[in-house]
Amino acid sequence: MSVIEQYARVHIVTDDGPLLESHGAVPVVLRYDPESDPRHVRVALPGTRPLEWVVERDLLEHGLTAPVDSGGIRVWPCGRVQAVVEFHSGQGHSVVEFDSKTLSRFLRLTHVTAAQPVPH
Repeated sequence: MSVIEQYARVHIVTDDGPLLESHGAVPVVLRYDPESDPRHVRVALPGTRPLEWVVERDLLEHGLTAPVDSGGIRVWPCGRVQAVVEFHSGQGHSVVEFDSKTLSRFLRLTHVTAAQPVPH
């Protein structure tokens, strides 16, 4: 099984402090490693203090169609083409708008990779 890494452009809606140099569309990295952590994906946010959030795949999938939250992370659809992910922790607070198609495509890839047989 191979690691999936996808770059996406997102809009940072809010943050606590000087997290980002620019508040326009910024690149994030979505990463899925089925061998080390098959239930989660990682979302790496750039900036002067880069952050990496670990999110349950199921939470992201369900959040594309209805509001959900778990462990300081909330996800909800925003209109027809966006999904909002809100991260809370001791590291800070970020609200990120994703293109729903980009997030859906990434999540589909994670399922294809997770379903591949393990080589012997």
